[in-house]
Amino acid sequence: MGGKVDKLIERLAVKPGKRIRLKNIDASDTSGLKDKEEAAELLAKNTTRMGELQHLLYAENTRSLLIIFQAMDSGGKDGTIRHVMTGVNPQGCRVVSFKAPSAEELDYGFLWRIHRAIPPKGEIGIFNRSHYEDVLVVRVHNIVPKKIWQARYEQINAFEKLLCDSGMVIIKFFLHISKDEQKQRLQERLDDPSKHWKFDPSDLSEREHWDDYMEAYEDVFEKCNTKCAPWYIIPANKKWFRNLAVSQIIVETLESLDMQYPEPKNGVASLKVD
Repeated sequence: MGGKVDKLIERLAVKPGKRIRLKNIDASDTSGLKDKEEAAELLAKNTTRMGELQHLLYAENTRSLLIIFQAMDSGGKDGTIRHVMTGVNPQGCRVVSFKAPSAEELDYGFLWRIHRAIPPKGEIGIFNRSHYEDVLVVRVHNIVPKKIWQARYEQINAFEKLLCDSGMVIIKFFLHISKDEQKQRLQERLDDPSKHWKFDPSDLSEREHWDDYMEAYEDVFEKCNTKCAPWYIIPANKKWFRNLAVSQIIVETLESLDMQYPEPKNGVASLKVD
């Protein structure tokens, strides 16, 4: 099982220049992993390892990590963040949720509020939705003209390259659920009074645009998938696999940086506490 997990970062990565058809990707796929209990053990190891790597990221203080989550409504962004990031120190990790822009934010370019929220060196930033809403929602609902949202693909690539050139590592996850799975999850929210607060009536109207969103996401994967800011499509119908896959990719990405503790200050090694 471990060997299959080690290959997830390659298996789930969007290949550069490849046209993605989400309808051809099984949202219930688990890459051959069938043991939910063993997956939970591997997730626990990954969360522990993530904590160690976060400490090293903070000590090195030359890079930061930005993790972007996108998904359809009820796709599991909140649940993934809650389960996968349990091992990190909250002092060095910030989650930002991007909803409809405020009046102030609308007075600036669409990337202004994003740039304000990026993590400083040594820290981890998590975006629950992101600047990609400005080529998804605005496109599906015709909020801005086509020529405006089409130009944003290159603007996003340039923005992400600027961040990478400044020492930021970027990982982008699309949590891929099926339309049937979304229907079941939304119905569960309606059936459980304790989950009514999570339900937004607009979720039902958004389902009517499912195909339009799939097409918009496919264009994002084709036009905004770069070496420094890659996309990973995570089959997310099975929550246990979703969590394991995301954790594995984060751990492998951090380990690939070959981070080092900084050199101690002069004389520290010979000091003693009386």
